[in-house]
Amino acid sequence: MRNPTDAYGKTVKLGSDPRELEATLLIQAASRLQKHQDNWDPRSKDLSAALQFNRQIWTIFASAVTDESNELPLDIRQNLANLALFVFKQTVAVQASSDPQKLDSLININRQIAAGLFQKQNLSTQAAPTIPAAQAGRTSQIITS
Repeated sequence: MRNPTDAYGKTVKLGSDPRELEATLLIQAASRLQKHQDNWDPRSKDLSAALQFNRQIWTIFASAVTDESNELPLDIRQNLANLALFVFKQTVAVQASSDPQKLDSLININRQIAAGLFQKQNLSTQAAPTIPAAQAGRTSQIITS
């Protein structure tokens, strides 16, 4: 049985910066996908769980960037929404394939977006959050899953 304070501890360690949280989640997802690519078994339940974890993250991103209250510039919001759609389609392609290389694009996208978020966080201490406050709780729930 899990200790209820474990979830709090994991969330607190990530800090309060939404960009750091987003980047950390993307790195976690990329690491899980990379592990499965290195030890490929297309029928693995763990692979399905890793793909679902990644899809949850991108579902939250898609929801956040299509929210009209999001303060990101429209072109960035549109690009992220399109990227989320690609991630969803690529996830289905991975599930229907026996080719571990199909994971490359998901892994690379997560790593590149995370690197950009970490860089942006380091460049600005006043960075605007990309996830609205109402959705930040949903992101924290993913960490504890």
